[in-house]
Order: sequence, then C-alpha cells, then structure tokens
Amino acid sequence: MYATPASAGITRRTALRTAFTAAVLAGTAAALAPVLRARRPRQTLTPAPLTEETYRGRHIAVDLAGVRIDGRPLHVMRRADGSYLSGINHFQSFGTPLELARAAVDELGTTQLAFAAPHHG
Repeated sequence: MYATPASAGITRRTALRTAFTAAVLAGTAAALAPVLRARRPRQTLTPAPLTEETYRGRHIAVDLAGVRIDGRPLHVMRRADGSYLSGINHFQSFGTPLELARAAVDELGTTQLAFAAPHHG
C-alpha cells in the first residue's frame, strides 16, 4: 500500500537519517573513549611487592590492609589512572603506595598521624 518503488534509490530522508545516525554514534564513541581507557588496568612489569621499611627514622608498612606510618593508618586513595594520592599531599600523585608514604613522611616531619581519621558527614 505504501511501498516505495525499487527504482526510487536513496531519498533525501534516508540520507539525512543515515548521516544523523553516524554522527550520534561517532559522538558517543568519542565521549566514552576516555572513560573506557581509564578503566583499563595500569600496565606494570611486575606487581608492587608488599613491603616494610624505615625511612628517615619512621616505620612505613604497605600491605593489603593499606599504608601505615609508625603503626598509624595513612588514608590512601587510588586514582583512575592507577596512581595514588593521600590527604597529606593531595595535590600530587605517586606511582606506588611506598612512594606516597615516603612523600607523606617528608611532609609530616616529626608530626604523628592521628589514630582515627575524621569521618565525613
């Protein structure tokens, strides 16, 4: 009843619909690319070992429970790119939790971390 003849070819409406669909798909892919790229795990040659060391007279322990300086917990946050930051020095990212802990010791000097971190809300 409303069938188009086979010899009609591509209509203006079909061409515009195809161009619009292609533009929407390209825009969506461009918007999602950074999100999907950030979800990929960071490429490392070997996993970072769990470690303990003394740095500038302070005992640093990095394990599955987190990072501790002289037995007190250091709040560590993992960024989307795989680097780490803390509340002590939250304007700079570090490649490993151990590097982060050393920078926190440098920033703290002789000051001790609090045992209980303040809660938000």
